[in-house]
Amino acid sequence: MRRFRLAVVECAAGGDRAAEAEAVAQRLAVGVRTVVLVEGDSDRIALEVLAARYGRRLDAEGISVVPLGGATSIGRFLKMFGPQGIDVRLAGLCDAGEEDFFQQRLEAAGVGTARSRDEMEQLGFYVCVADLEDELIRALGADEVQEVVEAQGELRSFRIFQKQPAQRERSVERQLLRFMGTHAGRKAHYARSLVEVLEPGQVPRPLDRLLAAI
Repeated sequence: MRRFRLAVVECAAGGDRAAEAEAVAQRLAVGVRTVVLVEGDSDRIALEVLAARYGRRLDAEGISVVPLGGATSIGRFLKMFGPQGIDVRLAGLCDAGEEDFFQQRLEAAGVGTARSRDEMEQLGFYVCVADLEDELIRALGADEVQEVVEAQGELRSFRIFQKQPAQRERSVERQLLRFMGTHAGRKAHYARSLVEVLEPGQVPRPLDRLLAAI
């Protein structure tokens, strides 16, 4: 599944090797039952880690979680996997700010009409408010998230970050959210760390529903 995912991302990016990558993706798609489209790598990691906690191996089930590298790429991926392309089962996760954009692209690609959040969910696509990291912070609470930050050896860095003029008037939750986006790879790192400490009743609804749907 990793080879399939990499080929798909390279194909969608265009460029000199796009045709070659598309051929590889087409060949590897034989074992793919469902493609789950998520906005970034942190979303992919969160979903895969949560699945593993429930004893599921998505790759073994023929489920490939593909990061879009940004919501504006959704149209290319829907064309590749939807009725106009490979035509596999689709599901996905998006941020609230991209909800309208996803709805438009789902309809344009012939996947289905989604004029509301309920209709999006019927198509297998779920919306995070405001994004998945925000969902995880609210699910755990600021105190528990700071315990995770401390366990990662970054509490001192976070305290220094809190003192920055732009952060002083923000809530701890907003500070944590911004802190996770300050370094490359930090969002993905905390996506894993936060999901690993979730109790069953704390799993954010979009993530929980998406995993159940696939």
